[in-house]
Amino acid sequence: MSATAHHHHDHVNHAAGASLTVAARDALVAGGEQWTDMRQAVFESLASFTQPASAYDIADKVSQNLGRRVAANTVYRILDLFVAKNVAMRVESRNAYLANAHPDCLHDCIFLVCDGCGATTHVDDDVLAKGVRETAKAAGFSPERPVIEVKGRCSDCS
Repeated sequence: MSATAHHHHDHVNHAAGASLTVAARDALVAGGEQWTDMRQAVFESLASFTQPASAYDIADKVSQNLGRRVAANTVYRILDLFVAKNVAMRVESRNAYLANAHPDCLHDCIFLVCDGCGATTHVDDDVLAKGVRETAKAAGFSPERPVIEVKGRCSDCS
């Protein structure tokens, strides 16, 4: 696998995810959006999952954390905003979401999705992403946000 063109500051590795929440808030605000209490609750719930989570899973967790029911539609709207602002990533084939470990850096999404256990790994490969974009442009297509999903088996399931 080729290396990315630059180094990432991986906010997920920090204690209690505080650094990741701050990075997500900063990215959203820099994108001209407000960081509300509900957006923070959705983000913190999303970030607590180790694998992609559905909007329903996230709504359940937010509801539990807030002590009141939060509708999945509310969560979907916030997740759509998070994806648009690079704060979250959407695994298309699973209709599920992951917190972006480095929201201050824009990359095309490349996911390795295990058909056995469902584990999903996000990888950055700027060379591959550039090739996909160039191929699309050569075909007269304007790529906006490529998402590549590779289905197969992880090392634990092979």
